[in-house]
Amino acid sequence: MKDTTSHHLDLDGRAVAARIFDECRAQIEMQSNIPWLVSISIGDNPEVAVYMRNQARGAERAGLVFDQQYWDAAISQEDAKAKLQAMNDDPEVLGIILQRPVPDHINVRSLQSAIHPLKDVEGMNPASIGNIVYSDVALAPCTAAASVELIKETGLDLEGLEVVMIGHSEIVGKPAAMMLMAEGATVTVCHHMTRSVAMHSRRADVVVVAVGKANFLSPDMIKPGAAVIDIGINQITDADGNTRIVGDVDTHAVKEVAGWITPVPGGVGPVTVALLMRNAVVAYQRQVAAGWVR
Repeated sequence: MKDTTSHHLDLDGRAVAARIFDECRAQIEMQSNIPWLVSISIGDNPEVAVYMRNQARGAERAGLVFDQQYWDAAISQEDAKAKLQAMNDDPEVLGIILQRPVPDHINVRSLQSAIHPLKDVEGMNPASIGNIVYSDVALAPCTAAASVELIKETGLDLEGLEVVMIGHSEIVGKPAAMMLMAEGATVTVCHHMTRSVAMHSRRADVVVVAVGKANFLSPDMIKPGAAVIDIGINQITDADGNTRIVGDVDTHAVKEVAGWITPVPGGVGPVTVALLMRNAVVAYQRQVAAGWVR
């Protein structure tokens, strides 16, 4: 590990995303019959609208057709599942993105299970999550995959790398830990019942944080030169009443100690969207191999 205590390097997610978009577009332009991505919002949610706009822009950059669907908040579980299953059978649909959150009466896990694994570009079907245990990470959850992509961007050798994952959610922490183990890293997962998170994080070459608490990771929690991957997205209000987005890391202070750090915004977020498009390309290739697309 190099000593970069006074010269941290920003891990620029936008640059990494641009490279992935270019790779996707190059592959897509060689095809003539790629179906479209469908993104579904159940009910009206301003945060979901932001995600969908970002995904629509990402699809445009990758050269994919993107269909945004807004379903009534009162739709029944049965009707929602039936509509998803119809998309599974529709050759015009390449992949299905189910936005979260959903209304309280909808069982989101049941709907995620209804999306066929070959059309599960978000990697959220339990079968897709399960594949990661067997090191099949081609259609992994995009945020988890983005954290791994940014660790690779440091140039550190993942084999034997000491990584501490703070947060053990089903969509980020657990799959990211599994993906890193598939790359040969030694992973410690910390969560709200961990007795001393700092005791673990201070010995790590890489710290990945996804806990949803602004400024949770302080400089005394990492060793000099470590890479810090900040997955958090928190909205805070300053003394003047202005709101802004920050991560789970006290970035200004931690960058004095870290070797690499992802900014928020502009770090994990752009790479997540780009990897959604990469997943779509992989899904297309797998559908062709399965004889679904000709």
